[in-house]
Amino acid sequence: MSEVTSNDMKKISKNFIKKNKDEFFYYNHNLQNRTYRNLQASEIETLVKNNNSAENWNEIYVTDSFDPNLVVNTEFYGRVYLGDLTKRYLEYNDLRLPVGIYNSLIFSCEIGNNVAIRNVNYLAHYIIGDECILFNIDEMITSDRSKFGNGILKEDEDESIRIKIEIANENGGRWVLPFEGMLPSDAYLWSRHRDDDLLMNRFVEITESMFDKHRGWYGTVGDKCVIKHCRIIKDAKIGGSAYIKGANKIKNITIQSSAEEPSQIGEGVELVNGIVGYSSKIFYGSKAVRFIMGRNTQLKYGARLINSILGDNSTISCCELLNNLIYPFHEQHHNNSFLIAATIQGQSNIAAGATIGSNHNSRAADGEIFAERGFWPGLCSNFKHNSKFAAFVLVAKGTYSYEMNITYPFSLVSSVAGEDSISIMPGYWFLHNMYAMERNNYKFRKRDTRLIKEQHIELDYLAPDTASEMLNAFRRITKLLMTQHPELPVNIDKSEEDTLTVFDKDAMNKYGAIIRNPVRSINIYQKMLRYYVAVSIASYYDLTTMTVGEVLSELRSMKSNSPLYTEWENVGGQLIPSDNVQELLGRIKNKTLNSWTDIHTAYADLLNDYPVQKMRHCIYILEQTVTSDINKWSEDELRELMVGSTSIKKYIYKMAYSSREKDYENEFKRMTYLNEKEMVTVLGDIKDNDFLNNLRQQTDEYAKMIGEFINR
Repeated sequence: MSEVTSNDMKKISKNFIKKNKDEFFYYNHNLQNRTYRNLQASEIETLVKNNNSAENWNEIYVTDSFDPNLVVNTEFYGRVYLGDLTKRYLEYNDLRLPVGIYNSLIFSCEIGNNVAIRNVNYLAHYIIGDECILFNIDEMITSDRSKFGNGILKEDEDESIRIKIEIANENGGRWVLPFEGMLPSDAYLWSRHRDDDLLMNRFVEITESMFDKHRGWYGTVGDKCVIKHCRIIKDAKIGGSAYIKGANKIKNITIQSSAEEPSQIGEGVELVNGIVGYSSKIFYGSKAVRFIMGRNTQLKYGARLINSILGDNSTISCCELLNNLIYPFHEQHHNNSFLIAATIQGQSNIAAGATIGSNHNSRAADGEIFAERGFWPGLCSNFKHNSKFAAFVLVAKGTYSYEMNITYPFSLVSSVAGEDSISIMPGYWFLHNMYAMERNNYKFRKRDTRLIKEQHIELDYLAPDTASEMLNAFRRITKLLMTQHPELPVNIDKSEEDTLTVFDKDAMNKYGAIIRNPVRSINIYQKMLRYYVAVSIASYYDLTTMTVGEVLSELRSMKSNSPLYTEWENVGGQLIPSDNVQELLGRIKNKTLNSWTDIHTAYADLLNDYPVQKMRHCIYILEQTVTSDINKWSEDELRELMVGSTSIKKYIYKMAYSSREKDYENEFKRMTYLNEKEMVTVLGDIKDNDFLNNLRQQTDEYAKMIGEFINR
């Protein structure tokens, strides 16, 4: 393609003016509450001497603090508003530019106070905030049909051009319409109820109602933005204090940014049809098309995010993601891994070589993977669509040739050489890597740097969703044991326990699964459920002042007076009873909730009920675990439960410590170091581990509180 000359640009600009002037580009042209005036004759004379030109000087408006000497070699077309220009410099990192407009072409814009605009070849239909730097930009334009990444239609537009995000399934049947402020919870509700036509229509109606259908909205650049060395920026809404350097293409985009939560876009980046959340960073040649990124998210090192929604506090490096709905706290860092057609419910980590998707078992588009929170596929693991995974499932390296339905939380799934069936070890994390479980809670809270937490995210690995799954899992294992080993003694010795297995035909298509250590799994599930109930009691009630009798009385009262919800859903990271989710959807359909703001407020209202609902669910879990009615409990039984929880708390610390200690004591791990001093220098001293020290302090404080409580 031949290079566009300056004369060509002038012709294009003049034709665009004739076509659009007074017809478009005025809806958000609010003049930023400034007082403007026409240029004075002396100012025009100075501007002309400085090699500036204008289609019509009467269409150039300025403030009283405008210095014409600071505009040099610039062309103006259409109506342009210029804010204060005073002699000073703007600085960002090592870049220092004088205030003013130099060597640029500006067409129908509103420019804020004391900007530094230099070498911008074409700037059209933008409102530029105060103290912005625009430096070395090829083209920066807003069209008359700008939507800034939102999945809406303007007047006279055909449905076929609407931007949709086709999440969770490559076939496109779970599409949602992106909008500024969309949460993974919104996408979850929209994508998981495709059989409800009324609900689907309401979601479209609510989204459309957020926006004006008129064409002609200016692009915006917030105060104190820095945009430099970029090629094409088209139809962009850019928040304050954003830093954009070296981007190849930014088109139909909203970049949410503020002085408190600035976002950054780096070299070689290409963003098309999407929304970038506050405090996000996109660097090093990353690409994103038809996407939403939440708060405090990162794309870097050539990552590709396509037709996907990425939740808050997530990082994607190198790899490829297509057609996904991903909840907060997702990590994926390796170039040879990809994730296609999945709903991943957060707190997840995708290892190198994990290949999830890519038409493994069909000539059709990929189906879908549905993984609850804590999904950790191991190195070089790949799966068949469609598969489902319970919470906190670790999948070991291997090729899994058939669809799986893993209903055992906290389990290890592996393939065994020479066997067609897969192997499942329920409760693996509690038995072999408690360090990782406890550290997750610690690190997620530490990494949650969102200034505004738009929705509550449940980070505790023990919560109503996982408790219900553990209850169902140990019930299923018990049933399998009774069916397949009817003569099993009540107390079996360790050697028999280690070799005992049961078979679950429903865990994988065709060949099923071998359940390892079923007796041990039942015991650890029951143990952790009792611990979960006890720590929930300690969290909900003030055990520093109450007696055992008072707490027992409160528990009985709660059972009588609070509704019980046994089924829970993870809605964007927030745990909500399934009945409440259905009530919420009903309010959307009957038009009680008429905006996404209303729906987000409803999430917050539901959160207010969560502590009571969770505690009532704990009572249910306790009764199901010990097969005893709380109304028949004695004070001694409650004391026993709470004392037992201190033992488990200490067990958790011991297991977490020993898991980490292996890195220091295992001879094979030590062999690369010259001596122990060098190892400690490289790894750090385990005694200085912040997480373990914090966990030990929590354990000691909990034990002390429970000791005082049961003796009060």
